[in-house]
Amino acid sequence: MKSVRGGGIASQSQLVRTLAEQGFDVNQTTVSRDLKELGLVRLRGPGGTTSYGSAGAAESGDDGDGLRRMAPQFLLAAEPTGNMVVVRTSPGNAQGLAAALDAAHLPGVAGTVAGDDTILVVCSRGSDSDGICAKMMEYALE
Repeated sequence: MKSVRGGGIASQSQLVRTLAEQGFDVNQTTVSRDLKELGLVRLRGPGGTTSYGSAGAAESGDDGDGLRRMAPQFLLAAEPTGNMVVVRTSPGNAQGLAAALDAAHLPGVAGTVAGDDTILVVCSRGSDSDGICAKMMEYALE
C-alpha cells in the first residue's frame, strides 16, 4: 500500500483510492479542497517527479536527525507493552521528544501522545513493540 505521509502518492485520484482502501469515503473534489487541512503538499522527488506528502516532512527534511540529537539527552527508559511503548523522559521533555519521534517516521510507529515526562508510542497494526523499543534505545545510546 502506498504511504501518503511517505510521499508515495502521485495524483489526487491515487490519493482518493488510497484513502478509500483505508476506509475513508472521500471524492476528488473533497480531497482537492482539503489538501491543506490534511497537511499534504506536492513534493519534488528525484528526476523531477512529484508526489503528495506530509508538509511537515517537506519543511523539516527530518530523517531522524532530531531524534538522534534529542534521544541521548532526554530518553531515559522505554518499555514495550502490547502494541505500545511507554517512554520515560526527563521532566518537561516528553513533548519535544515525541515531536522528534513523529518527525523521524520510524517504521511501525503510528503516532505518539506526550505528557510532561512520559510518551505513549502507539505501534502500527502488526508491528513489533519490542523491536520499536530497541530501535528507540539505539537512538538514545548513539
